[in-house]
Amino acid sequence: METPLTAPDRPTLVYDADCGFCTRSVQFIQRWVDRRDRYDVRPWQELDLAAVGLTAQDCDEAAQFLVADGSVRSGHEAIASAATHGAPGWRPVGHLLLAPGVSWVAARAYRWVAAHRHRLPGGTIACARPSA
Repeated sequence: METPLTAPDRPTLVYDADCGFCTRSVQFIQRWVDRRDRYDVRPWQELDLAAVGLTAQDCDEAAQFLVADGSVRSGHEAIASAATHGAPGWRPVGHLLLAPGVSWVAARAYRWVAAHRHRLPGGTIACARPSA
């Protein structure tokens, strides 16, 4: 068994590898948004979450983006960070997702997708959140 990654040495997008929809989304990001490997993409299951300031619940609820300065972005802000750190053509998309007014809509859309990811293409029952 591999030792969990304790502290990424560069920006890192963190996702749920148990979720088929999340895995498919990350494959899209790696193919189109971050084609030149500008940041790492890791499943949260491979991280020492406490060492990077996250919990399993944080990662189950939303994608996370660990910024080089040590800050963490979550949900739509994580996706926006992936875009702004990615290929130049995607950077305006990332900035747009964080713009006033648009950010509110992006946050609501992200929460809807996260809540329904098990019903979306690539989603499986493993993608369903446990009920609280």
